Amino acid sequence: KFYFIMKILALILARGKSKRLPGKNIKILGGKPLINWSIDAAKSINEICDIMVSTDDEEIRLIAKESGAYAPWLRPEELSSDTTSSVDAALHALNWYENNHGKVEGLLLLQPTSPFRTKKTIKEGIRLFSKFDLSTVLGVSQTHDHPKWAFKINNGVLIPFIEEHGFDTRSQDLESAYVVNGSLYLITPSNLRENKSFFLKNTIPLLIESNLESIDIDTESDWEYAEFCLNKFQDYKSL
Repeated sequence: KFYFIMKILALILARGKSKRLPGKNIKILGGKPLINWSIDAAKSINEICDIMVSTDDEEIRLIAKESGAYAPWLRPEELSSDTTSSVDAALHALNWYENNHGKVEGLLLLQPTSPFRTKKTIKEGIRLFSKFDLSTVLGVSQTHDHPKWAFKINNGVLIPFIEEHGFDTRSQDLESAYVVNGSLYLITPSNLRENKSFFLKNTIPLLIESNLESIDIDTESDWEYAEFCLNKFQDYKSL
């Protein structure tokens, strides 16, 4: 019996310049460069046809290749600035890949700053993508900073961020709220091209309940917390 295995391109966007945490993508975490955590998590998953790294930095490119990723070029300078969107960089890589290696059913964006995202989570994201007819899937976590308790400041005065605020409501009585945690974005090439966004109507949530998997390293304090977690939870060193 013939079984169809969809082709999904895993893509890791890794710029060399980082103002808040210089060199973070190849900084050593748990004995290996940060970017290698995401590369290793995507390996040996049948649906993933390639693990591609788009970077503007030669050192990142070489480290990615040594780890088994596909990094055929350096990203153009015009797609490597602070103002470049992840959508533009992703489309550039996707278009090049499909022009050179044929069409794929899905683009799986894995941010290198989410090192503790597991292979199991990636497989579950792919399962949801397949189950819901290739609908977009985003990794989300429950937020403890509820939007109904948020303010903005207008002329020095606190104003509820949303009109239907819940300041007098106990936290346990508030409806659960979720945030995109950056660990996984899975979308069809056509949807990304047409909408220029990873968030679409009818997006499917991949709920990640692990606080570890939800860690997104952006600052020095984030890095220190990730190192603390590695020391506390030794199992993650073997991912």
